[in-house]
Amino acid sequence: MIVAPTQEAIETGQIPPNPTDQLVLIGMGANLPSAFGTPQQTLERALPRLTAAGASPLCCSRWWRSEPVPISDQPWFVNGVISVATDLSPTVLLDRLHEIEAEFGRVRSTPNAPRLLDLDLLAFGRLCHAPGPPLLPHPRLSVRAFVLRPLQDIAPAWRHPVNGRSLADLIAELPADQIVLPI
Repeated sequence: MIVAPTQEAIETGQIPPNPTDQLVLIGMGANLPSAFGTPQQTLERALPRLTAAGASPLCCSRWWRSEPVPISDQPWFVNGVISVATDLSPTVLLDRLHEIEAEFGRVRSTPNAPRLLDLDLLAFGRLCHAPGPPLLPHPRLSVRAFVLRPLQDIAPAWRHPVNGRSLADLIAELPADQIVLPI
């Protein structure tokens, strides 16, 4: 079921209006080299593939280097967040993201495994979609530094679609053990 906030909820301040309310956000990550090169080169090669799949990048964060979450001995990730323009539904967009991952060689195995390419649908405007897929907004978006810090690059005024909390507040509450560094 897809739920959008009512105009009344916005007007009464339960969910403040925000210029970023319509953003479609995709998280990008990789921590293994692929046929396209380093993790960063792989991410950069995936951007035009998104356009061909119907999700044209509008704005891209800097690339960030991040320690795996949960902490493990696997290589650090390169992460970023992009906003896209699309006429696709959330379900079709998620399917296309998975198709691109497969084209780049990703094989889904165990949770939190190293990845050649990871494309996550983070948010689709203010839509809340459960039980999914896709779950919108992404259920762990608000507790991941490797998502929130890059998101701050492109949409510092963004608010969480469910609870209306500001990006700045979410970042302030991040666990101290999540290390992310701009590249």
